[in-house]
Amino acid sequence: MHFSSANKNFDLYYFLILSIFIGFLPFVIKANYHLLILNIMGLNVIVAIGLNLLIGYAGQISLGHAAFFGMGAYLSGIFTTNFDILARIPPWFSIWLLPWAIIFIAMLLTGAFAYSLGIPTLKLKGNYLVMATLGFNIIIEIVLIDQDAITGGANGLAGLPYLTLGGFLFDTDLKYYYLIWSLALLILILSFNLINSRVGRALKAIHGSEVAANTLGINIQRYKVKVFALSAMFASFAGSLYAHYITVITPKSCDVGYSIHLVIMVIVGGLGNLWGPLFGAALVVFLSEFLHIAENFNTVSFGLILVLVMIFFPDGLMPGIVKMVRKRLAKSSYST
Repeated sequence: MHFSSANKNFDLYYFLILSIFIGFLPFVIKANYHLLILNIMGLNVIVAIGLNLLIGYAGQISLGHAAFFGMGAYLSGIFTTNFDILARIPPWFSIWLLPWAIIFIAMLLTGAFAYSLGIPTLKLKGNYLVMATLGFNIIIEIVLIDQDAITGGANGLAGLPYLTLGGFLFDTDLKYYYLIWSLALLILILSFNLINSRVGRALKAIHGSEVAANTLGINIQRYKVKVFALSAMFASFAGSLYAHYITVITPKSCDVGYSIHLVIMVIVGGLGNLWGPLFGAALVVFLSEFLHIAENFNTVSFGLILVLVMIFFPDGLMPGIVKMVRKRLAKSSYST
């Protein structure tokens, strides 16, 4: 197991603390509503980790990842409701394998679509890339609303089945809590290993300077497209989990506003820091709930938070706080 730090055991130490904290948290927080918030937070962590790989490591900005989240959710929902697959296959397969097989197929389809989209799109840079991904998100949202015969239109799809694993039914918030956060931690480990591999070093080189990376023989376009597809697959996976957890999906679940929230999670947590999505997702989800009472000011409040973070903590809120604490500790130890 490899972690991105000069001291890898230090990161492993924090990972173990995080795992223990997540494991014991439900013994303290027992209300279903609070577990629901934590589950949504875990799903956002999965999407934000993939988006951080794209933005923080490859240096490619996307305002369209909510669309990939929606593709995973709707593909899972459509396959399990519209085509009545559950009634057409042997019971043992529907109990043991079908939901996860559909999720895997949705990931592959989303990844293939993102790969095809990324080939022309990732040749753009800066604001042009942002506008292209934003436009893609808007198109997907319009399609989901207009194709009501398949997607349910603005009302979405309802009655999605809960996930099962070997006959074990995930039908409570607590069961989904352990499922979602176990998968989130697994994806975090896989992402750490990716960043410490040859691929991760190539992505860091591309982020630093595409010209320098090209002189080193790195196929810039291929790496950018692949990490774009991988991050889309993470988003699709989270979308499928969300669909089977909430059992209702609507176009609102994957609109442009959600894409903006995802980018805020990555930026606030810290670009190029895989621990950042945990902090960013927690902050954004809690703020969303807190600001829900003032819905008209929700977007304005998030915009203000993003501006303040970029001004005072350009490396992200979590890295900025860590630096401040280290400076205070160093100053106090020096004075003594």
